[in-house]
Amino acid sequence: MDNCIFCKIIKGELPSYKVYEDELFISILDIFPRTKGHTLVIPKKHHRWVYDVPEFKEYWDCVLRLTNSMNKSLSPDFVSYVTHGLEVPHAHIHVLPRYKDETSFVPEIKKFTKEEMEETAEKIRKAFKV
Repeated sequence: MDNCIFCKIIKGELPSYKVYEDELFISILDIFPRTKGHTLVIPKKHHRWVYDVPEFKEYWDCVLRLTNSMNKSLSPDFVSYVTHGLEVPHAHIHVLPRYKDETSFVPEIKKFTKEEMEETAEKIRKAFKV
């Protein structure tokens, strides 16, 4: 879709804090993070809903690899997933590392500097390679 923000990010028309990319999926830090390391896993082909993605198993395998990378690099207490997809009409899975000080079901949006976002993305990227 021409006006889809995720399609524009995938095409390189908009900047992002890329964490991982393969032939099917891209993972980027959410620009409105609810936790440190809040990442979106997005199929490169435009699909409206997560369950519309033909490579559904591979999609969740990618999410699991990301989770393992987050556990190694960020040491959260646990990791949670959200797939509601209401804001952007392109399938995406929110992957949220959760920490002791975050007790709410849906944490408030947090502010991180560009440098903090870049550092977090780099930590997660490096853990993918280990």
